[in-house]
Amino acid sequence: MENTTLKNIPYSVLDLATVLEGYTAADTFKTSLELAQQSESLGYTRYWFAEHHNMAGVASSATPILIGYVAGGTSRIRVGSGGIMLPNHSPLIVAEQFGTLASLYPNRIDLGLGRAPGTDQVTAMAIRGENFNAVHSFPRDIDKLQQLFSAGNSRSNVRAIPGEGLEIPIWVLGSSTDSALLAAEKGLPYAFASHFAPTYFEQAIALYKSRFKPSIYIQEPYVIACVNVVAADTDAEAERLSSSVKRMFLGVITGRRELLKPAIDHLDSQWDQMEKEAVMQMLHYSFIGSAKTIKQQLSDFIDQHGVNEVMSTSHIYDHEAKLHSNKLFAGVFS
Repeated sequence: MENTTLKNIPYSVLDLATVLEGYTAADTFKTSLELAQQSESLGYTRYWFAEHHNMAGVASSATPILIGYVAGGTSRIRVGSGGIMLPNHSPLIVAEQFGTLASLYPNRIDLGLGRAPGTDQVTAMAIRGENFNAVHSFPRDIDKLQQLFSAGNSRSNVRAIPGEGLEIPIWVLGSSTDSALLAAEKGLPYAFASHFAPTYFEQAIALYKSRFKPSIYIQEPYVIACVNVVAADTDAEAERLSSSVKRMFLGVITGRRELLKPAIDHLDSQWDQMEKEAVMQMLHYSFIGSAKTIKQQLSDFIDQHGVNEVMSTSHIYDHEAKLHSNKLFAGVFS
């Protein structure tokens, strides 16, 4: 049965700048740019980086620098953060950084904001220093950012130069009902981290839609669902390639975070039954298979949840296989 659900759905990329075993962060940045350039040519809407710290396999710690690097190497695709972890930064610094990016690359920069530290508590303390125990108010910091970006802030004693008066879309990121309620209350678009935190996905987007208040930013609720994608020519090859992301999540649940490992044929020797179940629960919203398999799964997913946009994240070790997966995924929407 031909399903037309996907034809009007924007599709995007979330890049964690994953470092591969046997390679360096410098290698990762080159392949990220290549993936972004390919994504632009394939009609992807946006390309986001996520802020993480103190993780051997994730090189996206200096998120604004990577956004500038990729925006400078592309010409149309929107580039942004998915997200900037706001407790780690003062709103003024974020406004200045993204004001600079938006001045360099007009109408192409997105600012996604999260309330988590994007790291462990010890590293969060190292980032924030004496501010670690200060009360951080995510809603209040978003208000400050919106004020700094507003043209009306020109009379203030504290101004974001550049940044003031620029139309930089702010997105609320989250993995809980709290973030959904905040995005709804503020009338902002909402991106849910279903690629690693599926538990509250249905509840959160239902709350967001039911409580949404129209704003000067958007008139109707808008939801991005981030999902894991591993596409290949056959279901069997996609399953084999997905062993890399499964081993990565195994490292998350066991606390043994490592560089992304090559694909292997048999995973059973790598985990016990409880570990396997924990990994598969985290990977609940994953689309692994041939283009035909993924198209049907994705159509069902969008029909069921009514999301406005799908953002894929693909932890595939072999770069050519990753580019091929990205191409097959784009083809699902055409």
